[in-house]
Amino acid sequence: MPKIFTDIPLSRPDTPLLDCISAPKDLRRLNEDELLQVTDELRAFMLFCVGKTGGHFGAGLGVAELTVALHYVFDTPNDRLVWDVGHQTYPHKILTGRREQMLSMRQKEGLSGFPKRSESEYDTFGVGHSSTSISAALGMAMASHQLGEERRTVAVMGDGAMTAGMAFEAINHAAHVDKKLLVVLNDNQMSISRNSGGLSTYFAKLWSSKFYTNLRESGKKALRSLPQAKNFVRRTEEYMKSMVSPATIFEELGFYYIGLIDGHDLPMLVEILNKIKDIDGPVLLHIITHKGKGFEPAENDPVGYHALNKIEPKPPVQTAVSQSSNKSKPAKPKYQKVFGDWLCDMAEKDQRLIGITPAMCEGSGMNDFAERFPDRFEDVAIAEQHSVTLAAGMACEGAKPVVAIYSTFLQRGYDQLIHDVALQNLDVLFALDRAGMVGEDGATHAGAYDISYLRCIPNMLVITPSDENETRQLLYTGFIHQGPAAVRYPRGTGPGAVIETAMTELPLGKGIMRRNGAKVAILNFGTTLAAVLIAAESLNASVADMRFVKPIDEELINQLATDHQLLVTVEENSIAGGAGAAVSEYLAQQGIVMPVLHLGLPDKFIDHGTHTEQLAATGLDSAGMLQAIEQRLSLLKLPGQAVK
Repeated sequence: MPKIFTDIPLSRPDTPLLDCISAPKDLRRLNEDELLQVTDELRAFMLFCVGKTGGHFGAGLGVAELTVALHYVFDTPNDRLVWDVGHQTYPHKILTGRREQMLSMRQKEGLSGFPKRSESEYDTFGVGHSSTSISAALGMAMASHQLGEERRTVAVMGDGAMTAGMAFEAINHAAHVDKKLLVVLNDNQMSISRNSGGLSTYFAKLWSSKFYTNLRESGKKALRSLPQAKNFVRRTEEYMKSMVSPATIFEELGFYYIGLIDGHDLPMLVEILNKIKDIDGPVLLHIITHKGKGFEPAENDPVGYHALNKIEPKPPVQTAVSQSSNKSKPAKPKYQKVFGDWLCDMAEKDQRLIGITPAMCEGSGMNDFAERFPDRFEDVAIAEQHSVTLAAGMACEGAKPVVAIYSTFLQRGYDQLIHDVALQNLDVLFALDRAGMVGEDGATHAGAYDISYLRCIPNMLVITPSDENETRQLLYTGFIHQGPAAVRYPRGTGPGAVIETAMTELPLGKGIMRRNGAKVAILNFGTTLAAVLIAAESLNASVADMRFVKPIDEELINQLATDHQLLVTVEENSIAGGAGAAVSEYLAQQGIVMPVLHLGLPDKFIDHGTHTEQLAATGLDSAGMLQAIEQRLSLLKLPGQAVK
């Protein structure tokens, strides 16, 4: 059994065996009895590292034995190991030559929190979104076969990821092409939020059904007096299991099914993997694990310990004066709480409201709504496409669905957004969480493109609030609007605006002036407003909080173009096709010729780091804006006095 930890180690633990492993080939030199110690050391070291850096946590603890077994049995990196989502890959990184870099995890120029091809040859496929592993692994297996290369390919997928349609598309194709492929289904009954959907429920309830347990116990009693019947009973039980087991599903789909296996029984895992690694054709190994295994608090609260904030040093003892001062400054709410509070308040007012999320209840701030309005809350599991079309169907019957979805995940439902919602002009509100850059989670989770991919869709209302109160009021405005609408807001906290309890419908497509200046007008879209105002003070520039990308405030653009000599657009979104492009397109349509500077995200993926570091790297902090605007002004050689 794995060693149980109850606290996060504050100093580096002793890991003598782990310290000898710089690559999986070193692991394979150990005898099987030593692997148990390696696993305990692996957990201890992972706890220490995540305590220092923060990051994904419970999933990695749950696959410690599996990770050791896979690298021990398979000849990685020649054999391909493909992880799904990537939350669980910290043990994999530690065993594949990155142990001493783990304290740079999720930091600028440090290790990524997810598998990344450019980081290591052992990271065979970059991930961040779920349910891609089987497709990618199958592609690798097919290409290797085509090129005449002998290698094994393994995909590791959680039961939450198995709820996505893409996984079943890949399984169906894998059976058709019949290539050597192993899929490890890691069934921990948890994704990030608690799993929902028929498949995960089926796995969870399989052997605990009343019918099966009653049949089993009554059979035991009836045959207890017949010792010679024991083998018959055992065989009958196995037959009954086979009629209702997951094998029925996967073997009908063309996979050779093996399971259920205790995923924390390391010797058993090694034995089974050695036996099945040379089987031709697709194989599915179904293991049962416990998310957070080996760390008691995470075992008891797998949702709360999905990820961990880094452990900061305890602050010095405060005086009574400083304590009272802190009490006078309440913590700023996260945008997710602003949304969650609005959702509950709106649900009280409108019985048509139904909240939908694709497996992101906690992350999207919907916990209170789910508890207060359980009949109007739908978690559709990791099925972004389905969530969008489900909302479309609800809207057809007069409901008012609100789809809470991360910007990066809505990308996966783009066809449904266009074809099923916008084309039919259906009344659906999208609460677009994690818009803009997301700090340590990096490029895979960044909401860098939603303005660009939304504003080109007919019938779509695209809204960019600048603070917490605008987020509340513009969510209400988008909800009242008849037709598809999206309100984008970032991860984390805002500037601390006072949130008005009353909900007010704001005029569609109308911005508001935040500062009147001269020569330079800055058109702000979204939560970059606070930094814009700081830069504007140095420049004596005008500032417009545009609020809407579509419809854009044409009247305000005309006014600013007339009264100023340079327009500057600012957005935490890709410059290509973004809000700034909408301004330039309008100016061109009107035949207005004047200088325009677009500030936003460049045409490249932004690596992980703190959000502050990402803003500085892309010139979206106040200093970067000021520098870019002054540089453009120097090139324009505007007549008259200096701008400052």
